[in-house]
Amino acid sequence: MASVGFDRFEALGKFDHLEPRVRTHLKNVYSCLFIALLGATAGAYLNVFFGVMQEVGFLTGLISVGLCVWLRATPHESKTVGKRIAMLTGIGFLTGVSFGPLIRYAAYLDPSIIMTAFLGASIIFGCFSLTALYSSDRKWLYLGGTLMSVLMYMTIASFLNIFFRSQLLFQAQIYIGLVLFCLFVLYDTQMIIEKRLRGDDDYIWHSIDLFLDFAHIFRYILIILSQKEEGKKKRRN
Repeated sequence: MASVGFDRFEALGKFDHLEPRVRTHLKNVYSCLFIALLGATAGAYLNVFFGVMQEVGFLTGLISVGLCVWLRATPHESKTVGKRIAMLTGIGFLTGVSFGPLIRYAAYLDPSIIMTAFLGASIIFGCFSLTALYSSDRKWLYLGGTLMSVLMYMTIASFLNIFFRSQLLFQAQIYIGLVLFCLFVLYDTQMIIEKRLRGDDDYIWHSIDLFLDFAHIFRYILIILSQKEEGKKKRRN
């Protein structure tokens, strides 16, 4: 399996404080992350340009949850690696499909927004990942409780805002969500290292956390840039 993502990180440092088994595990995790991102790219492309799965709407989310449950329930063994990689690719593909409407709207405003959002998400994700990897004291693990609490409050606020339709609350959720998932990159990266040290070598499942972090960061940046471009167009008119 290719280890493109982590090899690029290794070019910036040897990470000598990490055990060889951990470094190997991280290479596999980032390789799986790369596969999931390819799946998401394919899903978004087919949805936007060919209308694939445009009619199913919210069902993509339900199918993704089903695939996650199936992936988690399937033992991590050499004979199941191919099947589990296919599940991971499917999760990535459906995530990309679900982003289709937002990407179409961003392309309508300004196609360059999409690439800017992707590059921005990649840079942010890379910087926070490197910060977690360079840290040798696992201090970011202490963020776990706080991050989960904020995520729970955001979920409740999102549900309530269905009824209140507060633009201020919506804007707060976007910016708080962006910061939240940047911090989740720190936490999840160090949690993956900690799990491997404790004997958990399921790199396919571990990559899901980082993939979701990246997807959320990309989504929030895309929304922010789209809102800014929409504001510019309104002022011109």
